[in-house]
Amino acid sequence: MSDSTEEFGADPTLTDGSISDVLAIIESAKARGGLDSLEQFIAKALPESDEAEVTEAAEVALEIIESVPVFLARARQEADERGLTSVVYPLLRHAERYYVQPMDLIPEMTRGLPGLLDDSYLVIRIIEHMDKGPQEFLDWDLAYPSRFLQRLMGPAIAQRLDRIAEEAMEEVSTQLAELWEQMAHQA
Repeated sequence: MSDSTEEFGADPTLTDGSISDVLAIIESAKARGGLDSLEQFIAKALPESDEAEVTEAAEVALEIIESVPVFLARARQEADERGLTSVVYPLLRHAERYYVQPMDLIPEMTRGLPGLLDDSYLVIRIIEHMDKGPQEFLDWDLAYPSRFLQRLMGPAIAQRLDRIAEEAMEEVSTQLAELWEQMAHQA
């Protein structure tokens, strides 16, 4: 894994390595405590849950975490197909940068899989924000995984991540509005 600075600089394209880096981070987090660390985190986050509920929640959380590379790849593909790379790629780079940072709100370097809950939530929230235009960006309902991760992380962390997602959108909002307007005229 490289430092994100060069990889995500001014270049408007994403490298294939960015998704590879995300996959490597997921595998590394799984190796550091695996599902057990996720179950322990969830047991503390949801103390009212019994053992079976904790196990099921950990499996759902892992499924969401493992889906992030698919979300990123599909968003990249959709941006390519629609000619929206100049707007979507900076947003995806923002999410990927957060994912590959070794220290963030819940650090995966020390926490393992629980440390990817915040990273996964941010990716989902950024993709959800892309759907707020006149046309859906991806035809996926990400509300459940978003709410699920928010419940595990708690409202304070979710609010901070929501603000990060909003700031990423603000950075490209002017360009995004112009492209959506062009798309609306073409339709």
